[in-house]
Amino acid sequence: MSEHAETQHDHDEHDEHDGVSGVHATLKGYLTGFGLAALLTLLPFSLVMSGAFAKSGPADALILFLAAIQIVVHMIYFLHMNTKSEGGWNMLALVFTIVLVVITLSGSIWIMFHLNNNMMPSMMPDPRNLP
Repeated sequence: MSEHAETQHDHDEHDEHDGVSGVHATLKGYLTGFGLAALLTLLPFSLVMSGAFAKSGPADALILFLAAIQIVVHMIYFLHMNTKSEGGWNMLALVFTIVLVVITLSGSIWIMFHLNNNMMPSMMPDPRNLP
């Protein structure tokens, strides 16, 4: 085997075991990701604009669910993240980020809810003076 062939073989073997498996950076992968992201953007927009839901609760839940799916699509197709990339450290960093975001958002909502409920009556705005 020539020296160039050995170098090429070593390089190919390194590419297979660099920790990134699954969706590779190809035009097909990017177009698939773009199509899914566009669909997951247009679907909630069309639901809201058409007034498909009588109550906002189910619509909000569906939109949040589709947003979570879109985050996963971006992570897989554009960031090329999976459980094996970087020896699992990417996934650990993602889990840590999600935990921090959940704590921050739930704590903020909890504080705002209790501040609103515990507001003194004299501080409540008079509904007659609202625009």
